[in-house]
Amino acid sequence: MGMSEEIGKGVEEENGNERRNRLLKMGVLSNRISREELKPGDHIYSWRHAYIYAHHGIYVGEGKVIHFTQGGGREINSGIVLDGIIFRSSPSHLSPRPCLVCGDDQSRLGGVISSCLDCFLADGDLYLFQYDVSLSFFLAKARGGTCTMAASDSSEDVLHRAFFLHRNGFGVYHIFKNNCEDFAIYCKTGLLVTTRISVGRSGQATSFLAAASAIVSSPLRYLTTSFSGLAVVGFGMYCFSRLVSDIGVRRDVEKVLVERLVRVVSDSGVQN
Repeated sequence: MGMSEEIGKGVEEENGNERRNRLLKMGVLSNRISREELKPGDHIYSWRHAYIYAHHGIYVGEGKVIHFTQGGGREINSGIVLDGIIFRSSPSHLSPRPCLVCGDDQSRLGGVISSCLDCFLADGDLYLFQYDVSLSFFLAKARGGTCTMAASDSSEDVLHRAFFLHRNGFGVYHIFKNNCEDFAIYCKTGLLVTTRISVGRSGQATSFLAAASAIVSSPLRYLTTSFSGLAVVGFGMYCFSRLVSDIGVRRDVEKVLVERLVRVVSDSGVQN
């Protein structure tokens, strides 16, 4: 083995050990981190409205975050309560005045935008989205939108996608098929869902739909008659739905170059 190969292997092992140490430090119960721990290319999020919804983005360094948001009247109304919550949670709604750090009027911006970390967090706590987690860890995280079994690409690839999409857009925001978490996951993995009848990459959207399905699913009443049994079966269906919809497990995904993605969006005439 040559010296360059040995150095490359050493760096790879160091990065792998560093990632594992970060995961172990955060643990199963919380992904919360401090600002000092942030690194360019990190997928971060912050909870809104009593943990009903989390807003996601990519930290790009120098206190800035690139993220995908509804704003300026460009959002699509899905006709459900959650859509309104997400709009009210976005920096475009939370920041009615120009930010002295960002230099932008966040209330006028929508689509893929760049904000300072304070505007992105909107007085919330900072959390790190986890990649390449084990099956047991994924299932232990009962709340969706916090981790995935998919592996992240290099920080260079992540930042390239984030900056490119900031300049060119990520299509029209849709609560279930194309939201802020979908944007961040694409930046980290380059993976896109290829089927039309499907939720996107978002674990939050999957969890929301999985929970609703588990509650209203009629076959449950034939599997158990007790309340505790119903709860166990319902939770099992919820976990299974989350698992099969995870971007790291599902088969209806493919790696798509960001240049190709933008070209397809542009050709379709759909812009943010």
